[in-house]
Amino acid sequence: MKAVVLSAGQGKRLLPLTESLPKCLLPFAGRTLLEWQLRALATQGVTEAVVVVGFAAKAVEAALERLDVPGLAVRTLFNPFYSVADNIGSCYVALPEMTGDFLVLNGDTLFEPAVLKTLLAGSTAPVTVTIDRKERYDADDMKVCLDGGHRLLAIGKTLPADRVDGESIGMLLFRGDGGAHFAGAIQAVIREIDGPRRWYLSAIDWLARNGGGVGTVSIEEYQWGEVDFPADVEHARRLVEGWVAAGRFALPMAERRRSA
Repeated sequence: MKAVVLSAGQGKRLLPLTESLPKCLLPFAGRTLLEWQLRALATQGVTEAVVVVGFAAKAVEAALERLDVPGLAVRTLFNPFYSVADNIGSCYVALPEMTGDFLVLNGDTLFEPAVLKTLLAGSTAPVTVTIDRKERYDADDMKVCLDGGHRLLAIGKTLPADRVDGESIGMLLFRGDGGAHFAGAIQAVIREIDGPRRWYLSAIDWLARNGGGVGTVSIEEYQWGEVDFPADVEHARRLVEGWVAAGRFALPMAERRRSA
Protein backbone atom coordinates (compact mmCIF):
# COMPACT_ATOMS: atom_id res chain seq x y z
CA MET A 1 0.00 0.00 0.00
CA LYS A 2 1.07 3.57 -0.72
CA ALA A 3 0.87 6.59 1.60
CA VAL A 4 0.82 10.22 0.46
CA VAL A 5 2.18 12.49 3.20
CA LEU A 6 1.27 16.18 2.89
CA SER A 7 4.38 18.03 4.10
CA ALA A 8 4.61 21.07 1.82
CA GLY A 9 3.73 23.76 4.35
CA GLN A 10 6.00 25.85 6.52
CA GLY A 11 3.96 25.72 9.72
CA LYS A 12 3.86 29.48 10.30
CA ARG A 13 1.92 29.11 13.54
CA LEU A 14 5.08 27.52 14.98
CA LEU A 15 7.37 30.46 14.21
CA PRO A 16 10.20 31.04 15.03
CA LEU A 17 10.77 27.25 15.20
CA THR A 18 9.85 26.97 11.54
CA GLU A 19 11.56 30.11 10.25
CA SER A 20 13.92 28.05 8.10
CA LEU A 21 12.86 24.51 9.00
CA PRO A 22 9.53 22.97 7.94
CA LYS A 23 7.60 21.49 10.83
CA CYS A 24 7.90 17.99 9.40
CA LEU A 25 11.60 18.18 10.34
CA LEU A 26 11.07 19.27 13.94
CA PRO A 27 12.89 16.78 16.22
CA PHE A 28 11.17 14.65 18.83
CA ALA A 29 13.16 12.15 20.90
CA GLY A 30 15.92 11.86 18.34
CA ARG A 31 13.74 11.60 15.23
CA THR A 32 12.00 14.13 13.04
CA LEU A 33 8.23 14.27 12.96
CA LEU A 34 8.37 12.92 9.41
CA GLU A 35 10.56 10.00 10.43
CA TRP A 36 8.14 9.02 13.20
CA GLN A 37 5.37 9.00 10.61
CA LEU A 38 7.29 6.94 8.09
CA ARG A 39 8.38 4.35 10.65
CA ALA A 40 4.82 4.00 11.92
CA LEU A 41 3.59 3.49 8.35
CA ALA A 42 6.20 0.80 7.74
CA THR A 43 5.16 -1.16 10.83
CA GLN A 44 1.72 -1.69 9.29
CA GLY A 45 2.84 -2.89 5.87
CA VAL A 46 2.95 0.37 3.92
CA THR A 47 5.64 -0.18 1.29
CA GLU A 48 5.71 3.16 -0.51
CA ALA A 49 5.50 6.74 0.75
CA VAL A 50 5.26 9.84 -1.42
CA VAL A 51 6.11 12.94 0.59
CA VAL A 52 4.68 16.13 -0.92
CA VAL A 53 7.20 18.91 -0.27
CA GLY A 54 7.24 22.67 -0.80
CA PHE A 55 8.75 24.99 1.82
CA ALA A 56 12.43 24.14 2.39
CA ALA A 57 12.02 21.19 0.03
CA LYS A 58 15.78 20.61 -0.26
CA ALA A 59 16.09 20.21 3.51
CA VAL A 60 13.32 17.59 3.54
CA GLU A 61 14.87 15.77 0.59
CA ALA A 62 18.28 15.77 2.25
CA ALA A 63 16.80 14.38 5.47
CA LEU A 64 15.06 11.61 3.53
CA GLU A 65 18.26 10.71 1.69
CA ARG A 66 19.85 9.99 5.08
CA LEU A 67 16.89 7.96 6.26
CA ASP A 68 16.61 4.20 5.94
CA VAL A 69 13.28 2.62 6.85
CA PRO A 70 13.39 -1.12 6.06
CA GLY A 71 10.63 -2.18 3.68
CA LEU A 72 9.58 1.37 2.82
CA ALA A 73 10.48 3.14 -0.43
CA VAL A 74 10.28 6.91 0.00
CA ARG A 75 10.31 9.62 -2.64
CA THR A 76 9.24 13.25 -2.84
CA LEU A 77 6.84 15.21 -5.02
CA PHE A 78 7.24 18.99 -5.23
CA ASN A 79 4.19 21.21 -4.89
CA PRO A 80 4.99 24.53 -6.60
CA PHE A 81 1.77 26.08 -5.23
CA TYR A 82 2.56 25.58 -1.54
CA SER A 83 2.85 29.33 -0.83
CA VAL A 84 -0.35 30.37 -2.61
CA ALA A 85 -2.71 27.44 -1.96
CA ASP A 86 -3.74 25.45 1.10
CA ASN A 87 -3.21 21.69 1.34
CA ILE A 88 -5.82 21.04 -1.34
CA GLY A 89 -3.04 22.17 -3.70
CA SER A 90 -0.79 19.36 -2.47
CA CYS A 91 -3.57 16.85 -3.09
CA TYR A 92 -4.16 18.25 -6.56
CA VAL A 93 -0.48 17.85 -7.43
CA ALA A 94 -0.50 14.32 -6.00
CA LEU A 95 -3.64 13.09 -7.81
CA PRO A 96 -1.64 10.88 -10.23
CA GLU A 97 -0.26 9.05 -7.17
CA MET A 98 -3.72 8.37 -5.76
CA THR A 99 -4.62 5.09 -7.42
CA GLY A 100 -5.57 1.72 -5.99
CA ASP A 101 -5.60 1.49 -2.20
CA PHE A 102 -3.73 4.34 -0.52
CA LEU A 103 -3.51 6.57 2.53
CA VAL A 104 -3.42 10.36 2.81
CA LEU A 105 -1.73 11.68 5.93
CA ASN A 106 -1.34 15.22 7.22
CA GLY A 107 2.32 16.07 7.63
CA ASP A 108 1.83 17.21 11.22
CA THR A 109 0.06 14.13 12.62
CA LEU A 110 2.00 11.91 15.03
CA PHE A 111 0.45 8.53 15.73
CA GLU A 112 1.32 5.24 17.35
CA PRO A 113 1.21 2.18 15.02
CA ALA A 114 -2.01 0.90 16.64
CA VAL A 115 -3.85 3.90 15.15
CA LEU A 116 -3.10 2.81 11.59
CA LYS A 117 -3.66 -0.85 12.44
CA THR A 118 -7.16 0.01 13.70
CA LEU A 119 -7.94 2.04 10.58
CA LEU A 120 -6.84 -0.70 8.20
CA ALA A 121 -8.78 -3.37 10.09
CA GLY A 122 -11.97 -1.34 10.55
CA SER A 123 -12.37 0.35 7.18
CA THR A 124 -15.29 -0.85 5.04
CA ALA A 125 -16.08 2.23 2.91
CA PRO A 126 -14.34 3.41 -0.28
CA VAL A 127 -13.28 6.53 1.64
CA THR A 128 -12.59 6.37 5.38
CA VAL A 129 -11.80 9.24 7.73
CA THR A 130 -9.98 8.37 10.95
CA ILE A 131 -11.64 10.13 13.89
CA ASP A 132 -11.22 10.62 17.61
CA ARG A 133 -13.68 11.76 20.27
CA LYS A 134 -13.28 14.00 23.28
CA GLU A 135 -15.42 16.00 25.69
CA ARG A 136 -14.89 19.43 24.11
CA TYR A 137 -13.76 20.68 20.71
CA ASP A 138 -12.02 23.97 19.94
CA ALA A 139 -12.15 26.25 16.92
CA ASP A 140 -9.16 24.62 15.23
CA ASP A 141 -10.47 21.03 15.43
CA MET A 142 -11.58 19.50 12.13
CA LYS A 143 -14.97 18.37 13.38
CA VAL A 144 -17.16 15.60 11.96
CA CYS A 145 -20.88 14.95 11.93
CA LEU A 146 -22.09 11.33 11.60
CA ASP A 147 -25.40 9.69 10.77
CA GLY A 148 -25.67 8.00 14.17
CA GLY A 149 -23.36 5.23 13.03
CA HIS A 150 -20.10 5.41 11.09
CA ARG A 151 -21.16 7.26 7.93
CA LEU A 152 -19.85 10.80 7.56
CA LEU A 153 -22.42 13.52 6.87
CA ALA A 154 -20.20 16.60 7.10
CA ILE A 155 -16.67 17.66 8.07
CA GLY A 156 -15.29 21.12 8.84
CA LYS A 157 -13.98 23.43 11.52
CA THR A 158 -17.18 25.47 11.83
CA LEU A 159 -19.78 22.73 12.40
CA PRO A 160 -22.33 23.69 15.10
CA ALA A 161 -21.50 22.19 18.51
CA ASP A 162 -24.73 20.20 18.61
CA ARG A 163 -23.78 18.40 15.40
CA VAL A 164 -20.24 17.41 16.37
CA ASP A 165 -19.57 13.68 16.84
CA GLY A 166 -15.77 13.73 16.80
CA GLU A 167 -12.74 15.16 15.00
CA SER A 168 -10.61 14.07 12.08
CA ILE A 169 -7.02 13.25 13.04
CA GLY A 170 -5.70 13.86 9.52
CA MET A 171 -5.44 10.28 8.27
CA LEU A 172 -7.62 8.96 5.43
CA LEU A 173 -7.81 5.58 3.73
CA PHE A 174 -9.02 5.03 0.18
CA ARG A 175 -9.97 1.65 -1.25
CA GLY A 176 -11.34 0.52 -4.61
CA ASP A 177 -12.97 3.43 -6.45
CA GLY A 178 -12.57 5.74 -3.44
CA GLY A 179 -9.52 7.38 -4.99
CA ALA A 180 -11.39 8.20 -8.18
CA HIS A 181 -14.25 9.72 -6.17
CA PHE A 182 -11.75 11.77 -4.19
CA ALA A 183 -10.01 12.99 -7.36
CA GLY A 184 -13.32 14.16 -8.77
CA ALA A 185 -14.14 15.99 -5.55
CA ILE A 186 -10.72 17.68 -5.42
CA GLN A 187 -11.14 18.89 -8.97
CA ALA A 188 -14.66 20.16 -8.25
CA VAL A 189 -13.69 22.05 -5.10
CA ILE A 190 -10.46 23.56 -6.40
CA ARG A 191 -12.36 25.08 -9.36
CA GLU A 192 -14.52 27.15 -7.00
CA ILE A 193 -13.69 30.84 -6.52
CA ASP A 194 -11.86 30.25 -3.22
CA GLY A 195 -11.00 26.64 -4.02
CA PRO A 196 -7.20 26.83 -3.92
CA ARG A 197 -7.37 28.34 -0.41
CA ARG A 198 -9.49 25.51 0.97
CA TRP A 199 -8.42 22.50 3.05
CA TYR A 200 -8.40 19.22 1.16
CA LEU A 201 -10.99 17.91 3.62
CA SER A 202 -13.40 20.29 1.89
CA ALA A 203 -13.38 17.66 -0.86
CA ILE A 204 -14.32 14.97 1.67
CA ASP A 205 -17.16 17.19 2.89
CA TRP A 206 -18.25 17.61 -0.74
CA LEU A 207 -18.23 13.83 -1.20
CA ALA A 208 -20.18 13.22 2.01
CA ARG A 209 -22.84 15.76 1.04
CA ASN A 210 -23.13 14.30 -2.46
CA GLY A 211 -23.54 10.64 -1.50
CA GLY A 212 -19.89 9.71 -1.87
CA GLY A 213 -19.98 6.86 0.65
CA VAL A 214 -17.58 8.28 3.23
CA GLY A 215 -17.11 6.18 6.36
CA THR A 216 -15.24 6.67 9.61
CA VAL A 217 -13.16 4.59 12.01
CA SER A 218 -12.66 5.74 15.59
CA ILE A 219 -9.27 5.31 17.27
CA GLU A 220 -10.16 6.99 20.57
CA GLU A 221 -8.42 4.37 22.70
CA TYR A 222 -5.04 5.01 21.04
CA GLN A 223 -2.58 7.91 21.08
CA TRP A 224 -1.94 10.56 18.46
CA GLY A 225 -1.23 14.27 18.30
CA GLU A 226 -0.89 17.08 15.82
CA VAL A 227 1.81 19.74 15.86
CA ASP A 228 0.27 23.09 14.97
CA PHE A 229 1.04 25.47 17.84
CA PRO A 230 4.00 25.97 20.23
CA ALA A 231 2.10 24.20 23.02
CA ASP A 232 1.80 21.14 20.78
CA VAL A 233 5.57 20.73 20.60
CA GLU A 234 6.01 19.81 24.24
CA HIS A 235 2.95 17.55 24.14
CA ALA A 236 4.35 15.76 21.09
CA ARG A 237 7.71 15.32 22.78
CA ARG A 238 6.09 13.71 25.83
CA LEU A 239 3.98 11.55 23.55
CA VAL A 240 6.85 10.02 21.60
CA GLU A 241 9.02 9.63 24.70
CA GLY A 242 6.18 7.63 26.21
CA TRP A 243 5.98 5.45 23.11
CA VAL A 244 9.68 4.73 23.27
CA ALA A 245 9.52 3.93 26.98
CA ALA A 246 6.58 1.59 26.41
CA GLY A 247 8.28 -0.17 23.49
CA ARG A 248 5.74 0.93 20.88
CA PHE A 249 8.68 1.92 18.66
CA ALA A 250 12.09 0.29 18.76
CA LEU A 251 14.85 2.89 18.85
CA PRO A 252 18.35 1.73 17.88
CA MET A 253 20.84 2.12 20.74
CA ALA A 254 22.57 5.11 19.12
CA GLU A 255 19.25 6.94 18.89
CA ARG A 256 18.42 6.12 22.51
CA ARG A 257 21.62 7.84 23.61
CA ARG A 258 20.81 10.95 21.55
CA SER A 259 17.27 11.18 22.95
CA ALA A 260 18.33 10.72 26.58
